[in-house]
Amino acid sequence: MAATTTVDLAPHELRILVAVERERGFSAAAAALGMTQSAVSHSVRASERKLGAVLFDRGRQGARPTPAGERAVAHARRVLRLLEAMGTEVRGVTSGTVTGSLRIAAFRSATLYLLPPVLERLAARHPGIVPEVRVVRELGRGTAGEVADGRADVGIATMGTSSPVPPALIGSVLLEEPYSLVHPVGHPDPRSLPLVDWAESCSSYTRDWWADQEWLPRATVQAEDDGAVLSLVSSGFGMAVMPALSLAGAPLGVEITDLGPDRPTRSVGYVTTPELAGTQVVRALIRELRAASA
Repeated sequence: MAATTTVDLAPHELRILVAVERERGFSAAAAALGMTQSAVSHSVRASERKLGAVLFDRGRQGARPTPAGERAVAHARRVLRLLEAMGTEVRGVTSGTVTGSLRIAAFRSATLYLLPPVLERLAARHPGIVPEVRVVRELGRGTAGEVADGRADVGIATMGTSSPVPPALIGSVLLEEPYSLVHPVGHPDPRSLPLVDWAESCSSYTRDWWADQEWLPRATVQAEDDGAVLSLVSSGFGMAVMPALSLAGAPLGVEITDLGPDRPTRSVGYVTTPELAGTQVVRALIRELRAASA
């Protein structure tokens, strides 16, 4: 499709693009929006003409975004989120309160042990903020990818890992969590046990540390998440090397042993978009995150 002069898309056109991507089809998007399929199709074709790119592959299985479409939909989500934030921000200036929804993407252990006290304090100070927390595996694009794609306002992310922070985002490290050896209570020789691991466990630095430890075997068991690792260890199945957040809810059947001054650590921080970083709801959350990590 030949490029044409770019014309700004209206908010309703952005909502239609987001709906088609979310519903994976024009008919389903039309039903979700209370529109006709022909109106949705016409709007998407108009958006494609304005942007000069095909945004969706059409087929019997529905509509799937092209690479250009994925980028367009990510921008559409972020623009729509800013429009929503504009309304709450303006009303907040008038009322003197901080209100509005707050979408947070976090990996499992951060959701279980880092966020609850933070959200409790946030609710006490700003009862008008309504948080929505989604657990996202810290693999591939991870929580930072959810923010970049406009699905979350703030991501609680592991920094400098296999899920790198996209350069378009901003953020900061909140804490460095040390790794410890975890093994069944009372085992006479825990280092002789099989090693249990899970995909989200390690940064590249941690893997380098593992490679230098002659006593650490190759992981022979890959669990689904850190909770499953702890369950296997507590049952006597093996040992593991795990970060502090994952150990906050360790069962009674496990023992935690310090790995010494050269132990590896994992950086945990927050990421957001430059445009949302200045909003009242995001600033309020960041203040509470920093206070909890101080």
